[in-house]
Amino acid sequence: MSVRLSTARNLLKLWLLLAVFALPPMAIGYAVGGWKAATLFLFAALLTEATIYAYCDRIVLSLLGARELVIAERPDLHSMVERLAAKAGVVKPRLYVISDGYPRSLSVGRGPTSSSVVFSLGLLTAASSAELEGLIAHELAHVRNHDVAVQTTSVAVAATIVELTHIGGFFQRGLLFFFAPIAAAVENLLLSPKREYAADLGAALLCGSPHGLADALLRIEHASELVSFAASPTTEPLYPVNPFAREDRLARMFETHPPVVERIRRLRELDPDWREKLRAA
Repeated sequence: MSVRLSTARNLLKLWLLLAVFALPPMAIGYAVGGWKAATLFLFAALLTEATIYAYCDRIVLSLLGARELVIAERPDLHSMVERLAAKAGVVKPRLYVISDGYPRSLSVGRGPTSSSVVFSLGLLTAASSAELEGLIAHELAHVRNHDVAVQTTSVAVAATIVELTHIGGFFQRGLLFFFAPIAAAVENLLLSPKREYAADLGAALLCGSPHGLADALLRIEHASELVSFAASPTTEPLYPVNPFAREDRLARMFETHPPVVERIRRLRELDPDWREKLRAA
């Protein structure tokens, strides 16, 4: 799929999401006071949606507890991101870091001109330069394709729905049983696993090799057996791979990633002679 077609589909999904969530308040307004109330409720819904869209990246960054990574801390990382962003044709993202030992990266924002890339301390400590480059290129491919806008907005909406169940007190579990499938449906309907395959291919082209990303995916997958991980399951679409335990029923509802084994296989097939090159080296 071309970048333009992928971008158009993602923007259409975003507008459909905003339209769908504006309809229930409008219907409630009509039931309460006719078309005049329906118009008022619709305006309030659109204003709320505009606020969520404008601040969706900040909502997610706050949910993750991220802080900005200044140039003086990792000038090499900033330089790598700037170089890859120029090749991808996007504005250099702001960089953030989260104090977490689990290796992961993610991107949030509204598109090629406004985005942020987040790294965990575990990733910055454990990943090689080639692996970091592959993951950065993967995130920049999401930014270029406008995946980042749909992912960030859908996660912000889903997280808001799930967080609202906390006001239920004693009835929180019951509310979560009702609202969690709605939140999960928002993400699963908007986010196709194909976006990850497209971002993997884009990363391989940006880096000139698929192996850095393939090795990084393998490292992150193995980390799940060694490092504990805890976060809101609504954030699953943001990560390079699904970091949640397969046994977690709630987390399984939010799963949007294709199998890691299949992704690595596709990446390796982009360079079918890699085993021979490795032996020669």
